[in-house]
Parts: sequence; structure tokens; C-alpha cells
Amino acid sequence: MDKRRGTGRLRVSRLWVAGALLALVAWMAIGGFGGPTFGKLSEVSSNDQAAFLPASAESTEVRAWQNKFTSSGSVPAVVLIESPAKLSPAQLAGAASLGTQLSAVAGVSHSTSTVGPIPSADGKAVQFIVPVEDGNGVKASIQTLRAKAAGYITGAGLPAGTTGYVTGPAGFIADLVSAFGGIDGILLFAALGAVLVILLAVYRSVVLPFVVLLTAVFALCGSILLVFALAKSGAVQLTGQSQGILSILVVGSATDYALLFVARYREALGDASSKWSALGRAYKGSFGAILASGTTVALALLCLLFSELNSNRGLGPIGAIGIGFSMLASLTLLPAALGLLGRTAFWPRTPRKAPANSDIPRIWRLLANTIATRPRAVWLGATAVLVVCASGLLQLQASGVPQSALILSKSEAVDGQAALGRHYPAGAGSPVVVVADEKVAAAVLAEVKAQEGISDASVVAAQPGSGFRPLAEGAADTAPLVRDGRVLINATLSMEADSAKAEQTIATLRQKLHDKAPGTLLGGTTATAVDTNASAQSDLRRIIPIVLAVILLVLMALLRAVLAPLLLIGTVVLSYAAALGVSAWVFNHLFGFPGADASVPLYGFVFLVALGVDYNIFLMTRVREESTLEGTRAGILKGLGATGAVITSAGVVLAATFAALGVIPILFLAQISFIVAFGVLLDTTIVRSLLVPALSYDFGRRIWWPGRLARDPASQHAGLTGSHRFLIPPPGHGRRHGVR
Repeated sequence: MDKRRGTGRLRVSRLWVAGALLALVAWMAIGGFGGPTFGKLSEVSSNDQAAFLPASAESTEVRAWQNKFTSSGSVPAVVLIESPAKLSPAQLAGAASLGTQLSAVAGVSHSTSTVGPIPSADGKAVQFIVPVEDGNGVKASIQTLRAKAAGYITGAGLPAGTTGYVTGPAGFIADLVSAFGGIDGILLFAALGAVLVILLAVYRSVVLPFVVLLTAVFALCGSILLVFALAKSGAVQLTGQSQGILSILVVGSATDYALLFVARYREALGDASSKWSALGRAYKGSFGAILASGTTVALALLCLLFSELNSNRGLGPIGAIGIGFSMLASLTLLPAALGLLGRTAFWPRTPRKAPANSDIPRIWRLLANTIATRPRAVWLGATAVLVVCASGLLQLQASGVPQSALILSKSEAVDGQAALGRHYPAGAGSPVVVVADEKVAAAVLAEVKAQEGISDASVVAAQPGSGFRPLAEGAADTAPLVRDGRVLINATLSMEADSAKAEQTIATLRQKLHDKAPGTLLGGTTATAVDTNASAQSDLRRIIPIVLAVILLVLMALLRAVLAPLLLIGTVVLSYAAALGVSAWVFNHLFGFPGADASVPLYGFVFLVALGVDYNIFLMTRVREESTLEGTRAGILKGLGATGAVITSAGVVLAATFAALGVIPILFLAQISFIVAFGVLLDTTIVRSLLVPALSYDFGRRIWWPGRLARDPASQHAGLTGSHRFLIPPPGHGRRHGVR
């Protein structure tokens, strides 16, 4: 009999080894293809704000009409030459040669003429409006335009101190692309470095941290491979924002799942007959929690498909793909590596036999005893802290920010916009675009010119040829250019195109035009920002209820209860409000930000609520497991002690990875970085460690209502015995609180 049993174990071990080797080979292949693809993501990424809007947005319709008038999509760049002294007539005339050079730059559209030189009223500046072909080549074109402007200043004999700028919408796109450039390297290395330091401190091993880290890296390689293919085919829209979030999300979530699996594996190694037996126990103990947690986050992200903004809709499947590969790597690659390494993975601190409750850190034993002694005081105190933090929500300014505030690093486009405002109408280079029926064009033009905040307006005229067109060639009496019975009107704002006054001007003018000439469309840079903010705020109202409903259904199915899921949802929503409240105070009074992007509250909600529930799933699945054996209240205390260290470590890891987003000098990412990092720490330390256990303990077995555990007499036991004595409620506890 023993011989047969030994033969059976040997056969099982061989099957495990074969499966582990097969998994390693498969992941090596994924890494081999996915790794080189990482640097190519920028090829299929777009950072043009107009491309984020849905096809139904008025700005999007105007953009489509513009393409009909110009025969190709282009974005205006403003080349500005600013002198400290008034330019002579000869110097102004000589600027025409720069216009010829600019129109010849690769990437400058030849279906629309370069316009200029346009001298300023004070004679200290000239500007050119250069149509740059929209696409991935904008950055290279802008770099060349800047080089041409600098070369012209050097050789034209202009006054000392003369400066050249390339700004306008195309200039901002180029600087945004440059700011996002760190995503391909700096961001990933910062995140992996932070995670490595934390894992070394948690495991005190020189092997295991690298095993966990490689699991996250290979999960990212697989995610990138699939995302690149989908973005290239046009199935999803990839932006610099979603690209950065994908890297952080995969590294953080894969590490979190790995921490949970490793904790179960280490626990099983203590008394398992072999490392493969321990691996089987780890699977049994962690598979459900990892699958449920990952599914919850993925479904929450997929709720973004209901968004009006293309950028949000793109992040939904992109993030879900990242979570899927994180789960897959944690349940295949990680177990394969741990199985082959065995106890060596933990060297030099190899697991001991049969870990006892005394191995649980003192802080978790103290917390368990405190909750058992005064559960109501604990959860009321934790709730009060969160409510105070949430009061900062009244200071949140999430109605959008000026385009000039999006880039936190040095930006020539930002500096150029300020210089432009010193010599021209502040909205020059970012025109308001109106599409009107040819029959009412004169009336529409008059209405546009009469609008307060508009300094000038004109109908786009039919132009022969292409390339550079000196300003004098634009005759006022030239026949208007007509496409499908429509004409195009360009107007210039008298204030900065990205200011609140400009947005109000657009809203007022839009309403007047719709009333006076139904069917008239108004777009342009400012209108695009208005439509984007409106869509973002609409998304917030639409998607939050959907996310809550989806997560609630998942929790009900997982915990087989109604009350517990409702309590968990309530705690993470309160945690989200607290994180947003503190963030609003920090943004306004510490960092001095001009406001927040309109999409920040939605992104913060999706990540914090989904990830907050993630940790509650880790806790409550263990609590339910222990409750079936020890009773609900005892199960809560034991589950808290068993998962406290690993979930706290997971929270610190996730906070560190999201904090790494701060290395990218983009306002949106910096704000998401702080909100999620702070919110995760708040959720880990207060919500999951104090509020949820204490609230659940106070409710007792009723939290499982209407499930079987709520009715099972066995679940009335509130204490533990033997080696778990530290979790026994103090004498008299049952008389004070009732035993359930």
C-alpha cells in the first residue's frame, strides 16, 4: 500500500513539474513578444483632446466639416517671433522668408496655406499660422518648426533678445507627447523600483521579491501585446493616460494577487507533506479570492464602456485586459516558479513547521482584542474620521482646467501662449470655428462678430494653390469656400482660449446661433474643452450607479449574502469621499493646482471603489471561511489576524505604484496618483483594518443575511480556544453585546 501511495505521489509530482515547465515556457514566449512591443505603444497612442469626444458631440461634427474644407485633417501651430524692440519695416518684410521655410517643413499640410507674417499692433512681434498634419508626426513637425524659427532669429539680424515660440493647439499636442514620453521607461522603472523595495522589506528574502516582480512584468508584457494589437486595429483608443494607468494597474494588481497567493503558500508549507501539496492548498485557499477580486475590478473598469468620452471607453477594456493578465500570471506563472523553487524561494527565512497564531504580529492581535472589546466605539470612531475627511469635498474644483495648466514641466507652448497674449488677441491661434448654411452665412457672421469676447471673424475664402500665403493675398472680397451647401467661419477670442471666460463666451454664442440659425455648429479648441467637460460630468452621473450595481451583484454572489455586500459598498464609498475630500484640500492649499480635470472624480471612483472592494474581498472571503468553522464573530477576528499583514502589504504596494504616476509631469496623472495612493492607504489602514471588522463584529451573524450562516446556530460562537486564546473576547463581552 505504501509503495502504491509513493508511486502515486511521484506521478503527481511529475505532472506538477511538467505543468510548471509548460507554464514557464508559455510565459517566456509571451514576454519575448510583448517586451519589445512596449516601446511601440506610442505609435498607436493619441493625445489629441478632440479625438476623445464621441461622434455625436458638436465639436466632433465641426472637426469632420473642417476636414471637408481642408481635404485633410490638420491642427494649427502658431509660430511667434517676439522682439524686445519695435521691428523695422524691412525686418517685418524679411519675415516673409520664414513663412516660406515653415510651409516646406515635413508634416505641414499642403492643402491649407501657411498664413503670415501677421505683425502685431505694437510692431514687436510677428506670427504665422501653420497647419500641421494631425497624427503621430506632430511632435517631429513641431520640433522642426522650432528649429526653423530659432535659425531665422539667429541669421536675420533681429534685435538682441528676440525670442521664437511655437505654440497653438499643435504646439500643446507636441509638448503633451513629450511629457508622456517618460511612460515608456521612467514610470515603469519607478514603479518596479518602489515595489522591489517594499517586497524586500516584507519578505526579507533575496529570491521571492524578484519572483513576484517578474510575475508582474510578464503580466504587463502580455497585456501590452494584446492592447497594441487592439489599438492598431482601431478596436480601442489608446491615450498616454491609459497607457500609464495600464502599467501601474498591472504592476500593482499582479503584485497584490501574488502577495495573497504567497501568503497561503507559506502558510501551507508549514505542515504540508510536499511543496506540491502546499501549492495545491495555496490554490484552494486563494483561487476564489483572486478570481473574485480580479473579476470585480475588471467589471468595474468595463463599466467605462458606458462613457461618452472615447478616452474613458478605451481605458475600460485596456484596464480589464491588464487585470486579466495579472490574475492569469498570479495563478500560473507564480505557482510554477514557487513549485520549482520550493522553500528556496523564501531563503534565507524559510518557513517553519506549523505556524502558530503567535506568529501573527502584535498589532493585529491588539486590533482584534480592541474590536472584540468595543466594536461599536471602533466603527463609530473610524466613521467619524472619514466623515471629517469627506467634508473637504466642498472644496473640490473638478470642472476642468486651462490647457496651459495640463503640463507641469517646462513647456514652450505654454510660454508661447503667454507671449502671444502680450501682442495679439489672447485667443489668436486657437480659432472658434463655425459651420453655417450658405444661405444664412451673412447673418451668422454678423452674430458672431457682435458677440462680446470675439475680437474678429471672417468666412473662409476659396484659395488657389497651397503652401505659403502672405497675408496680403487674402482678399476680403474673395468668394467664400462652400462644401455641401455649408461655409466655414473662423473667429478669434479676445481672451485666452482655455480660460473660463472663453468657455462662457462659447456657451453663450452657441445658444444664440442655435436659436437664430438652427443647424449651425460651433467648434474649435475652446468648444472641444467645453464638450469634454460636459461629457465627463455626464459620465460621472451615469457610470457611478452602474459600477456600484455591478460590484454589489458580484459581492452578493461571492458572499452569498445581501447585508454584508451593502455594508462593504457603503464603507468603500465613504472611503472614496474621504480620499477625494483630503485630495481637494491638498490640491488647493498645498500644491496650488488651478483645479482638477473633469474626469478625475470618475477615475478616482472607479479605482478606489473597485480596489477598495478588492481588499474587502480578501478579508471577507477569509472571514467567511473561518466563520463556517469557528462562528461569525470568532471568524471575523481570526480572518483579520490572518489577512492583516498581507493586505496591508498589498495596500502599500498599490499605493506606491500609483504614486509612481507622479513622475509624469501631467496634471491629470499627478492628481490621480495622489487620490488613489492616499485613498488606498486610507482604505487599508482605517476601512479594512478598523471599520469593516468592527462593523461586522457588531452586527454578528446578521451580516450573512439572508444566507445560511445568518440562521446557523453554530455561527453563534463568539470566542476561540486553545492556541487562539488571544482572540477570545474579554470576560463579560457576551453579556454586554449578545452572542451571535
